[in-house]
Amino acid sequence: MKIVFMGTPDFAASALEALIQAGHEITLVVTQPDKPKGRSKELMPSPVKVCAMKYDLPVFQPVRIKRPEAIEELKRYEADIFVVAAFGQILSQEILDMPKYGSVNIHASLLPKYRGASPIQSVIIDGEEKTGVTIMQMDAGIDTGDMLYKKEVVIEDTDNFETLHDKLAAVGAEAIVEALPLLEAGKLVGEKQNDAESSHVTMITKEMGKLDFTKDAVVLDRLIRGMNPWPSAFTFYKGKQLKVWEAHVEDVPTAVACGEVAEVTKNEIKVATEKGLLCITSLQLEGKKRMSTHDFLLGVKVAEGDKLG
Repeated sequence: MKIVFMGTPDFAASALEALIQAGHEITLVVTQPDKPKGRSKELMPSPVKVCAMKYDLPVFQPVRIKRPEAIEELKRYEADIFVVAAFGQILSQEILDMPKYGSVNIHASLLPKYRGASPIQSVIIDGEEKTGVTIMQMDAGIDTGDMLYKKEVVIEDTDNFETLHDKLAAVGAEAIVEALPLLEAGKLVGEKQNDAESSHVTMITKEMGKLDFTKDAVVLDRLIRGMNPWPSAFTFYKGKQLKVWEAHVEDVPTAVACGEVAEVTKNEIKVATEKGLLCITSLQLEGKKRMSTHDFLLGVKVAEGDKLG
């Protein structure tokens, strides 16, 4: 098929690479404008643009894709279908309807649950046992179009945002390659989403990562994993921000107050919660680098009875 591909981050780049390898003709790649990175503020291309450049594909980077001049630019390129994956801009109905087969989206959840901007983080934070990818026929709503094709992924107890993202990126790439020939052959029938079963998740913010030790340890562990590697879960220790990167749960009763250090071992700081202990194994004190709790304790004295939060 002739495809105009729209996407920006690594998740989308995996799908673009897979479509190229599967032999589809990518007539245009649309991605977000280059953005400044690091202290130097050097303009850096998106992962999708990097992939496109590797294959000498034409790249279009509109600031606003719904502007008339951007729409006219899209019309210059032949396409049977528009494939969209984490592009980062909302498409107008005029754009969605341009190609023969319309526009499809690679969405990183099992719709209709987890519509919106943060489905990967949210399924971990909410304690879901599985997630997946939905290939969806796009409409004017936010992730509300008919579902065409799904693939499931089991969420492991050790998964964080990074590991689950990588699993879903690979599955999303597989799913779109499998779905397009079926769609072209007329073998995919769109299934309406049940709005009553839907949920919408917003953009993740740094403030969401604050640990509340009056909650259960399993809830905090999920938050830590969902916020790793960005923006990170955090608390405070002696007035300084303390990022918590890795932890596990010890399901034992404790008599100390929530947020109080119940025990310090060679490799763990065990903090009391509403139910169970949160055993911190990797952390980062404000102004310092990320390290294991073992290395952290070599330079910082933490005692039983100290308070976090």
